[in-house]
Amino acid sequence: MAAIHLPRILRVGGGALAELPAALGQCGLSRPFIVTDRYLVESGMVARLTEVLAAAGMTAAIFADTVSDPTVAVVEAVLSALDAGDHDCVIGFGGGSPIDTAKAVAALAVTRCPIPSLKAPAVTDLPGLPIVAVPTTAGTGSEATRFTIITDEASNEKMLCAGLAFLPTIAIVDYELTMAKPRRLTADTGIDSLTHAIEAYVSKRANPFSDAMALSAMRLIAPHLRRACDAPDDRVAREAMMVGAHHAGLAFSNASVALVHGMSRPIGAFFHVPHGLSNAMLLPAITAFSAPAARVRYADCARAMGVARDGEGDQSAVARLLDELRMLNIDLGVPTPAAYGIGEARYMALIPTMAEQALASGSPGNNPRGADADEIAELYRLAYA
Repeated sequence: MAAIHLPRILRVGGGALAELPAALGQCGLSRPFIVTDRYLVESGMVARLTEVLAAAGMTAAIFADTVSDPTVAVVEAVLSALDAGDHDCVIGFGGGSPIDTAKAVAALAVTRCPIPSLKAPAVTDLPGLPIVAVPTTAGTGSEATRFTIITDEASNEKMLCAGLAFLPTIAIVDYELTMAKPRRLTADTGIDSLTHAIEAYVSKRANPFSDAMALSAMRLIAPHLRRACDAPDDRVAREAMMVGAHHAGLAFSNASVALVHGMSRPIGAFFHVPHGLSNAMLLPAITAFSAPAARVRYADCARAMGVARDGEGDQSAVARLLDELRMLNIDLGVPTPAAYGIGEARYMALIPTMAEQALASGSPGNNPRGADADEIAELYRLAYA
C-alpha cells in the first residue's frame, strides 16, 4: 500500500501568481514572511510578488540573503528575522535553495531543535508554520515534496531532511516566472527534474501514483528541454518544463530518489557544484550501472522520453536511453567534474567520505541495483573524467 502526500492547494498555470492571495485566504493566512534571494530582489521579481500581496491588503517581511546551498547558519539567521515579526506562514520564493530554506524555517518556527537532528533517517512530521512555495525555476519540484536539503558547515554534509513538516500547504506553479532564465540555469534545473522523474520511476519505493507522475514528467521534459535552453522565451517549452518539473516533484516525493541523488549531494557540498549540475554529471554513468537490474523500467523511461519506439525491445530501448543521456549532457554543455575545475587530488582523496555520506543519506537504498561503498567509490572515479 502506498501513502500519498500532496500540497493542500495547487494553483498551476501562466499567471497563477495572481491567485496567491486567494489561496492564502482559503487557509486563513494573511501575514506572510518571504524567504528569497538577492538576485530576485534586484531583478524586480520580489516586487512583483509583494505587489500581488499588497493589492489584496497583505504586507510581508522579506529575508533576501539565502545562499545557493542553504546552511545551518542561514536557517538560524532567517529564524531570528522571523521571530522579530508576527507571521502566520512562510513563503519560499525562488529556486530550490530559497524554498528549501523556507521549509526548514517553517518547520523549526514552532518546534525548535538542533538542525542536524532533522537529518534522515529522522522523520519530521509535526507541523510548523504553513509553507507556501512559489518556484521561479523549472527543476527542483520542491514545491511538491516533503524533503529539504540543508548543509551542515561543521561536517560539510548536505543533510537530507524528510517529513510532512516540510510539505508545502500551498504551491503556486506559474511558468511565466521562469521566462528568460539563463541557459545554464535552465539546463541544470531541467536535467535535475528529469533525474527526479527517472529515479522515482525506477525506485524500489515506486507506486502507481508516482509512476504516473514520473512518466508524465518525462513526456513533458524530454522533448522540451533543449528548446527551453535554446529559446528562453518559448512559452510552450517553458510551460512544459514547469509542469514536468512539478510532476517529477510529486513523483519523487512519493517514491523517493535513488543513487544519483545520494552521490550528487556530497559533490555539491564539498565542491559547491549546483545540485542539478552534479546530478547531470552522474546520471549517465549511474544509469548504465543500474540498468541491468531494472531493464524493463529503464526501457519505459526511454519510451516515455520519445527516444525509443513503443514496440522496441527493452535492451535496445535502454541502449537508446543511455545514448540520449550522454548526448543531452553534450548538447547542454554539462562538464565532467574534471572539466568543471575540481582538482583531481582533492576529489580522489574525498571519495571515501563522499561514498560514506551518500550511503548515510538513505537514497542509494532505493536504487534498483544495490551499491556498496566500494562500488560507489568506483562510480565517483568513473564520473570524474
